[in-house]
Amino acid sequence: MFCIFCKNNDTDVIETRLSEDGSIVRRRRECPRCKKRFTTYEKVEEVSILIIKRDGRRERFNREKLKEGIIRACEKTAVAADQIEKIVEEIEQEIKEQETTEVESQMIGRWVAKKLKTLDKIAYIRFASVFKRFVEVEDLEKEVKKLL
Repeated sequence: MFCIFCKNNDTDVIETRLSEDGSIVRRRRECPRCKKRFTTYEKVEEVSILIIKRDGRRERFNREKLKEGIIRACEKTAVAADQIEKIVEEIEQEIKEQETTEVESQMIGRWVAKKLKTLDKIAYIRFASVFKRFVEVEDLEKEVKKLL
């Protein structure tokens, strides 16, 4: 790391600290030439994940969009905010564990549906009605019968 004051390309690390969640490293540095100190931060550069939509479009993964969809499905149910947050975190982790940087929206929908199905049946049906694109009442009826 070069010195931000005198541009010397050799600096000494005096102190290193991790952030609370361990995602950022803070380093206190000193330049042996000018003796001035400065701080640098290191963090892992995350690869952006692309979501492949049903129509073939690609868009960046948006954690908040995923969370909003789950919140809508869970409105007026017994599902708590921390349970929703846990689902979002688990789905986000599953996305990051994929061997590719592109994930189909259908796959994400299946993961969410599976988690909601075990958590709250009404939230699952609400989510499934959008995810599976129920057109007829019979579609809804078939899905409810599977749950019973």
